[in-house]
Amino acid sequence: MAAEDRSDARAEMPAALRRDVRLLGELLGTVITEAHGRAVLDDVERLRHAVIEARSTPAAREHALRLVADYDLDRAEQVAHAFTVYFHLVNLAEERQRLRALRERDLEGAPPPESLAAAAASLSDRRGGATLEQLLAGLVVQPVLTAHPTEARRRAVVSALARAGEQLDRVGDPAAGAAERDDARRRLLEEITVLWRTAQVRATRPGPLDEVRTAMAVFDETLFRVVPAVYRALDVALLGAESGRRPPAAPAYLRLGSWIGGDRDGNPSVTAATTREAVAVQSEHVLRALEAAATRIGRTLTLDAGLTPPSAELLAGLENDAAAHTALLADLAVTSPGEPHRQKLLLIAARVAATRTRDADLAYSDPAELLTELRVVQSSLAAADAVRVAYGEVQHLIWQVQTFGFHLAELEVRQHSGVHAEVLTELGVDPTDAVTLDRLGSVGWPDRTVPRSDSGVEALATLRAMAAVQGRYGPLACRRYVVSFSRTAADLAAVSALGRLAMGDRPLALDVVPLFETMADLRHAVDVLETYVGLPGVAQRLRSGPRRLEVMLGYSDSAKDVGPVSAALALYDTQAALVEWARRHDIELTLFHGRGGALGRGGGPANRAVLSQAPGSVAGRFKVTEQGEVIFARYGHRAIAQRHLEQVSAAVLLGSTPAVEERTTAAARRYAGLAERISTAARVAYRSLVEADGFAEFVTRVSPLEELGGLRIGSRPARRGGGAGGLADLRAIPWVFAWAQTRCNLPGWFGLGSGLAAVDDDALLRAAYREWPLFAVLLDNAEMSLAKADPFIAGRYLALGDRPDLTARILEELRLTTERVLAVTGHRRLLENRRVLSWAVALRNPYVDALSLLQLRALTALRAGSVEPASRDRLEALMLLTVNGVAAGLQNTG
Repeated sequence: MAAEDRSDARAEMPAALRRDVRLLGELLGTVITEAHGRAVLDDVERLRHAVIEARSTPAAREHALRLVADYDLDRAEQVAHAFTVYFHLVNLAEERQRLRALRERDLEGAPPPESLAAAAASLSDRRGGATLEQLLAGLVVQPVLTAHPTEARRRAVVSALARAGEQLDRVGDPAAGAAERDDARRRLLEEITVLWRTAQVRATRPGPLDEVRTAMAVFDETLFRVVPAVYRALDVALLGAESGRRPPAAPAYLRLGSWIGGDRDGNPSVTAATTREAVAVQSEHVLRALEAAATRIGRTLTLDAGLTPPSAELLAGLENDAAAHTALLADLAVTSPGEPHRQKLLLIAARVAATRTRDADLAYSDPAELLTELRVVQSSLAAADAVRVAYGEVQHLIWQVQTFGFHLAELEVRQHSGVHAEVLTELGVDPTDAVTLDRLGSVGWPDRTVPRSDSGVEALATLRAMAAVQGRYGPLACRRYVVSFSRTAADLAAVSALGRLAMGDRPLALDVVPLFETMADLRHAVDVLETYVGLPGVAQRLRSGPRRLEVMLGYSDSAKDVGPVSAALALYDTQAALVEWARRHDIELTLFHGRGGALGRGGGPANRAVLSQAPGSVAGRFKVTEQGEVIFARYGHRAIAQRHLEQVSAAVLLGSTPAVEERTTAAARRYAGLAERISTAARVAYRSLVEADGFAEFVTRVSPLEELGGLRIGSRPARRGGGAGGLADLRAIPWVFAWAQTRCNLPGWFGLGSGLAAVDDDALLRAAYREWPLFAVLLDNAEMSLAKADPFIAGRYLALGDRPDLTARILEELRLTTERVLAVTGHRRLLENRRVLSWAVALRNPYVDALSLLQLRALTALRAGSVEPASRDRLEALMLLTVNGVAAGLQNTG
């Protein structure tokens, strides 16, 4: 980027953000000087200026390379540390700017775009209230938290940044006095010092229960409070000023899911005991939260019985309570005399606490019993004309119970289909015989066959753990079993068969969810389901119970398999085919989208993704994985979390309307031939690269792929089955992560240029970009990936592979894709139409370059193979630090 373009980007920064970045940079400089002296800061500044100039001339690039080469390892590590911490602080400043923007929008009065208020207004204007009520009645939005290892920051770093953010807010508070601002500046300097002196790379790998507890921080600090705020926003959109004065119109439509502690696909650390303990940890957190909320609200209900007469039902309930819990009610009568509503709600809080401690005499049997008592309080208040009290905080508590229950999030189990096949083979059962497996799952096994292998014992123990969790927390706590790499109906029937073997005639609620991941699996998804629902046992279950089925689609492995373009188009076609299949069979279908955080794994803005889905595939239900760094980015702050949930919910409502579905259907039909041409050419280009002789070894040499495990950012190994060779067993996360580090971002765009070039009609491509949401999202996401790539630095990484042919092929596709994307979008430069993102990337990229050059130095030395052991350790430490810094600078990993 030319210097004048960079100046333009800086000028476009909001003044408050410029002020915050400048302040944080100055304070970081002070901390570095205090810790290491002025010389280190001077070297940081020299490299900073050098990488900015390096974007203008080749000579300046060589100067930057020489600077980095001249550092000793101590200085290289100090400079890398400085740029890494700087990016953490810039990310913090940008988060604060997003919060300011949300507040400013709120002050404008009009419903912000993509909000629930805007969606409700649009739907009411277009279709009338009846259609909106119908959509709301079936609305379900379910984010599923996963422990996929893509959050490169340590929890200690996240916590230090949160504390720094609080002080940054105080510094910028216009209502604060001079003394308060000075104190805030002092505290901010203290927190940046802590951040500087905190190791950026984890010393130990977290275990699955560590990952569960990390996710609980998001629930405790954000989600528990945000959920009722989202419902209230919808209620206000529906009822206006009447919200809080009458029964709510907003349903409790959010449901939280989790794979953390349940996903054992290739993770030997996740056991049956882990699964049981994970739900216990979740339950502990939600019951503590409900108890605290009930106590807080109960203490405010100081409504005198004479002014707010209790209902007969409430009084009868208190009399029953007094007979069952005499001492407790006597104490409440003393502390809250003449305040029956307060007494009841404080008793409810005590009963929630007893549920947590498993005091059987006082505990609730299930969330439904708690909801019944809360509604008695609410009805009593409403009958006494205390409607604002009835439908205010009491309603928020009701919404929280409806959303989280006593288990907080439904824990889902996931296992690879190959594991089940191994166990069945050991037991003497053909794992490909779906009919026999269905019979075993329905009728039972002829004898009590017992597996001897560790995998067999663990498979049955897992299913028994699911039954135990259901017995303790209810069937909703853990009943879904996701089968990764589902390729036949037998892969699905195997779960029910093993469930029957594990439990006999004892109860186990089991919803088997196929996960289709590769291109071949996506193409055969309908055939697999057709065979599956035709099995006698499955058909009987569908006849006797709800005709519902859930199907998961894997974005990560499909993109790794055939490239981002063909994967996106294949996923769309599969969704459309599944919707039509479900319609024919009168089955209510829920599609579960296994999207990653990075663009190469189906990431990107979730609301735009919803609106680009195949017609009928949303239908008021949207379930999606939330992974790694995305969890903290979307749910780390209440205002941002509320905005995200509103955007997704609004998109689900709008995407479920006939008008949107008809428009999407028409566009998909109009451009079906175009999509096929693009997909074929893109797939050929991608497969010819990844299937090239020696490509797997090439990737290992040109990227820190094998070293990424040193970050210790998750409990799961990088490869399935402990493999160490080719790409087939490599998980999609390290694949994407490694390419991001090379500044190539290949999984986000490779093949798109060849695909677009295969269509000799720019006018047609531009029309498709305007009219077809899926195509627009595909190009816009690729554009973002391209904007974060850098051909010069990527070329330096690729040169390490000593394969000029592969290097030339990748760089030529990068050039072609950039050229063709700009031609189709009509943009003069990448991200031209996304002003805020454009200047953010433009200002960050040179500083990311600094870390990339430092990483290249370390990687080049390590790949040379003649490094002394002591130097190797130091080089690996430097490389891992730069990996962390580049991830922070690019704001994505895997």
